[in-house]
Amino acid sequence: MNALRTFFVGRARSLHEPGLFHKLSLVAVFAWVGLGADGLSSSCYGPEETFKTLGAHVHLSLFVALASVVTIVAICASYSQIIELFPAGGGGYLVASKLLSPAAGVVSGSALLVDYVLTITISVASGADALFSLVPAAWLEWKLAFAGLGIAGLTLLNLRGVRESVLLWVPVFFVFVGTHTFAIAYAIATHAGELGQVAAATAREVHTVSTGIGWLGLFALLLKAYSMGAGTYTGIEAVSNGLPILREPRVQTGRRTMLFMGISLAVTAAGLLVAYLLFRVAPVEGKTLNAVLLGKLTAAWPRGGDTFVFTALVSATALLFIAAQAGFLDGPRVLANMALDRWFPTRFANLSDRFVTQNGILLMGGAALLVLGLTRGSVGLLIVLYSINVFITFSLSQLGMVVHWWRARPTEPRWLRKLAINGFGLALTTFILVSLTIVKFHEGGWATLLVTGLVVAAAFAIKRHYRNVAAQLKRLDELLVSEVERVAPNALLWEGFYAPTSRGVNPLPPSNQRVEVNALHLDPSARTAVILVNGYNGLGLHTALHVPRLFGDTFKNYAFISVGTVDAGNFKGAADLAALRAHTTAAAERYAAWARAHGYGAATFVALGHDVMSEVMRLAAEARDRFPHSVFFAGQLAFTRETRLTRLLHNYTALALQRRFFAANLPFVVLPIRVGDTVERPTLNV
Repeated sequence: MNALRTFFVGRARSLHEPGLFHKLSLVAVFAWVGLGADGLSSSCYGPEETFKTLGAHVHLSLFVALASVVTIVAICASYSQIIELFPAGGGGYLVASKLLSPAAGVVSGSALLVDYVLTITISVASGADALFSLVPAAWLEWKLAFAGLGIAGLTLLNLRGVRESVLLWVPVFFVFVGTHTFAIAYAIATHAGELGQVAAATAREVHTVSTGIGWLGLFALLLKAYSMGAGTYTGIEAVSNGLPILREPRVQTGRRTMLFMGISLAVTAAGLLVAYLLFRVAPVEGKTLNAVLLGKLTAAWPRGGDTFVFTALVSATALLFIAAQAGFLDGPRVLANMALDRWFPTRFANLSDRFVTQNGILLMGGAALLVLGLTRGSVGLLIVLYSINVFITFSLSQLGMVVHWWRARPTEPRWLRKLAINGFGLALTTFILVSLTIVKFHEGGWATLLVTGLVVAAAFAIKRHYRNVAAQLKRLDELLVSEVERVAPNALLWEGFYAPTSRGVNPLPPSNQRVEVNALHLDPSARTAVILVNGYNGLGLHTALHVPRLFGDTFKNYAFISVGTVDAGNFKGAADLAALRAHTTAAAERYAAWARAHGYGAATFVALGHDVMSEVMRLAAEARDRFPHSVFFAGQLAFTRETRLTRLLHNYTALALQRRFFAANLPFVVLPIRVGDTVERPTLNV
């Protein structure tokens, strides 16, 4: 199984690998491929849906094209300011949480999660449509299966890593950009003389429609066409969400990526609508509108036309699959950020040995497969479900930025200009959100809002559980930490370490203020209690205090194993890892200082890693080699009313480690800490 996993996913990476963050990050061009393909790929279906919605009044598409360009520019400018203000990333979830409220943040984040699942589904389904436009009609029955395999393949590819999942698509991405840019330029250049006629026809159509159904009816028709192509604007927020995977300096890389994305998106979306008009494109059964356009465009070519069409459509198919990358890159990252804040199970913040959020990737892929099956891969239905959610996030993000710039008036000299940019973005995105909801609600948009509401409700339920458990553990912390500090105040300092407190890690004191603790000489042959701890807290002290309570003076040495967990929250750069190592070491040394203060010999074993259990087993082997007569101890939360929810939200690491320790022939004792209405109080007289 390990060999198969290495073959498909790749070999495990090491935290000590030289240039690790450089190898895992993306420069602006590659970020444009991975994050910008979402919006750019919507040119394969967004302009088409707009054109079809207008029916016989296709010349009105010029107004939709202009509105699309204005929308793209406004959203890109607004998100450039978000990137500057939040250089560590986080996107719409973090912006709404920090600048509005945690409740607004969870709504924004949940809307994004549903949107990214739909991004994956609609991208792959539309890619299958584009590819099957080139094959015989008899093959259409295999289209859904092909789309399902596509989602599964992308899930596997993303488990390999960010760069690996993007670099594969770079050639075809630029083939798409090249072929479609050429097609738009060729259409306009060869029909430049008809642009005046198109403008005149548009004016006549405005008059005809406004006379027939009134100006309100004309506006409603334009609004519906605009909303059906609104998927074009999704993906713009992906850069702000994905900043942690960008190459340093991240702000400059992010803004450059945003520029590439905005220009390419505006030119392609508006250019295709103009090209449809110039070539008088009409829908053809079994073909996308872009396929019809390319066929008309190359019909008069003496040779090479079929090859160009084939190349352009295959690259469009590939681009649609690349577009799903935004869902796989940013969806798990949003999920991880929310998991770190305890809105979702904390396991979604864990990293795999390839340093990707594996659980989040699997969840996004599985959810996309479910949606694909429920909708039978219907792009028309998926477009109805799509794009509402992203404008929820857009609106909340813009509102948060407007509030921020208003509050920053006294200190920010350019606050008015920045507020105007985000204010215009807020007005625009809110208008689109309300319009989309009204237009799409009865067509199926209600389903998207219902699912989003259920996700939000689940997040609040999970948060309530974690909050209740944290409140009980806080009482344990206050009880034990304060009592231990009262009994052994010298344990607070040891060889220059100021231990972490409930208010954070105190700075190191000057060397002449350090307190040296007289410790017993370690006797490696003496019986040793090796205790697994995770930070200096009541849970670890509860375990440490129970050992002498249960075994008396059996153990002369106490050793402490502590592993700093590398997750999505701290895997952002070498400085973050160094801070994690310092914090983990300081916490472990505080336990050792406590043991020395009570007359025991003490030692610590510290490591960092994404896989806590593997690192614990490695350190346990080191501890056993140094102290042959050792017994291992770990604390485990024991819920008085255990449910499926508690099993999902807590990892039960101690019980999982117990099996590994037994297999390694190492004595291992699990000490339960009961969590219910109250937390049991251990005996402190040791």
